[in-house]
Amino acid sequence: MNQSASTTERAQLINWCRGEEVDSAHAVLMIGIPEGTDIAFIEETMHTIKVFGRVRVRGKTFNALTKSLMVLCECSRIEDPDQVPNEVLPHGDLVAWMLVVADGATIDPGEGVPTSSFQEKLTKLLQEEGKTLHEAQALYPAEALQTMSPEAIIRAVGDILEKMAKSHNENNAYQRLRIFSGSIPTPSGEESFDSWMDQACLMVQECDCSSREKRKRIGESLKGPALEIIQAARDANPDASPMDYLEALEHTFGTPESGEDLYFAFR
Repeated sequence: MNQSASTTERAQLINWCRGEEVDSAHAVLMIGIPEGTDIAFIEETMHTIKVFGRVRVRGKTFNALTKSLMVLCECSRIEDPDQVPNEVLPHGDLVAWMLVVADGATIDPGEGVPTSSFQEKLTKLLQEEGKTLHEAQALYPAEALQTMSPEAIIRAVGDILEKMAKSHNENNAYQRLRIFSGSIPTPSGEESFDSWMDQACLMVQECDCSSREKRKRIGESLKGPALEIIQAARDANPDASPMDYLEALEHTFGTPESGEDLYFAFR
């Protein structure tokens, strides 16, 4: 029973048939064929499946993601689509080729894109992660998704979620900087200036939050002389950027002299 094919694959078959002017009721899409496979061998293999009658290859394309061919075949008959097997194992090969027939495919006439619960589930999943389908299509355009096998689509969605998770984790990593006061020696539980500055620069340069949020995070991590430095910088320039704050701290504490001495000199 040919039931493993997704709506996307059946829609892809129909679209390909329209381009090749092949009757989709007499067409089979073959997925996962090794590159370099001879057309005669493909047709010979398909002739072992009696439900198709005579078969000939009408087109083939290479899928870079799966590193295999997809082949469109036209057959003399498909009397009962339910009798079409899900796959065929070629002679001498250990990997089966997936077979797709057009029964049950539903196409949106305005877009030519399959309407399926898969897209609805993907949209809902992206919304839960604060992303949109448009952002996903920027990574994997609709045209590319239409040429993907189910395994490739799963990998594509996995890539999208991995990128979103990475971005989320990176932003969380910058939510709170360690405490720095500028006191010498460095009190227990505080960061040295160089270590704190490295973290702060990374947050300012790579975090996606607003400048206001970055200034807030810097201020929350400072106390004592260091906090008064950025308060003085803010009073002198209310529009000071997060990098202006860091430069003021660098000018004050980024030398081998005592931070407290430089603080009083700065005042």
